[in-house]
Amino acid sequence: MDLAFSADDDAFRDEVRTWLTEHAPSERRPHDLHAARDYDLAWQRLQYEAGWAGIGWPVAFGGRDLPLTRQLIWYEEYARTGLPPIDARFVGLSHAGPTLIARGTDEQRADHLLPILRGDVVWCQGFSEPDAGSDLASLRTRAVVDGHELVVTGQKIWTSFAPVADWQELLVRTNPDVPKHKGITWLICDMHTPGVDVRPIRTMDNGYEFAEVFYDEVRVPLANVVGDVDDGWSVALSTLSFERGTASTISQVQLSTNVERLIELARSRRSVSGRRVIADESIAHRLARARADVAALRALTYLNISRNAHAVQPGPEGSMLKLEDARLNQEVYRLALEILGPRSLELVDGEDDTYWVERQLWSYAASIGGGTSEIQKNIVAERLLGLPR
Repeated sequence: MDLAFSADDDAFRDEVRTWLTEHAPSERRPHDLHAARDYDLAWQRLQYEAGWAGIGWPVAFGGRDLPLTRQLIWYEEYARTGLPPIDARFVGLSHAGPTLIARGTDEQRADHLLPILRGDVVWCQGFSEPDAGSDLASLRTRAVVDGHELVVTGQKIWTSFAPVADWQELLVRTNPDVPKHKGITWLICDMHTPGVDVRPIRTMDNGYEFAEVFYDEVRVPLANVVGDVDDGWSVALSTLSFERGTASTISQVQLSTNVERLIELARSRRSVSGRRVIADESIAHRLARARADVAALRALTYLNISRNAHAVQPGPEGSMLKLEDARLNQEVYRLALEILGPRSLELVDGEDDTYWVERQLWSYAASIGGGTSEIQKNIVAERLLGLPR
């Protein structure tokens, strides 16, 4: 691993920390999805106007093209703000934007990259289907060429932020007569096109970020194909590698920050017996283990970033990070509720402990979204360890 922070990097960290301290939203993100969209895009516009949008994007496309060490510094300092690591901007900034930079045409980049950076639009991802989640290549949403358009019919599910999205990265089957990985096409779909029907799915925290999306003869211009018709699987792998690589760095760093917050809570809070929570040997041991595991994940993240510095795009090592990140999120936030007990459902001493409940509920999605943990294990086994399928 070759990753070190210079004196200039330390100065950059101070600059980032100062700017975020002075400008990051102080009010909590609204629970209502439409209000949350406005909140997220306003925050993105503020970053854009101050020159902090697209820190890893090439300068030619409106970004800052910072080296990976400085991107890591930005993520680390951003995590300290406590803002959600994933919001309505996520797909545009971490999926669609990087994919268009890597595989899009000049016209597609000109049309879509700047609106993403400026905070003008929200993107969503149309990949998973009821019978094609873990086995994504089994998707059956069809697209038939009709003149200069593709006519799309089918269904997607678990589409994050679809109820408030303007655009969608959409995978469709354009050739059913070839092996399943070879007949797929990656499309840019306007979510306001006639025939697109978005049906929100309520989650256990009473949110509706997820949705089913139905397509009834939706017409998408052939000019919106990214890559080539029938070659969308290779484009999709580019998209997923960004999601499983650098895109989750904020979540990983924020997890480390939250473990330290939990340790302080355990020192200050008392159990029903009147003893400080940290005095419980089992709790203390689990907190120590969580701190060690998070440190190991941070080291693995640094190693991955060091390797990515010499690669065109993130590799399969990102699956290792996602796998461990999902496990740790569920373990840490489950422990948080044990430390807080019934008080996790109320305001205590002016501190909103419901934050920990929200994180615990969302932790279940960590082992599903972006590819299940079982799929990540397969990727690690086959592409890193060289084991047979």
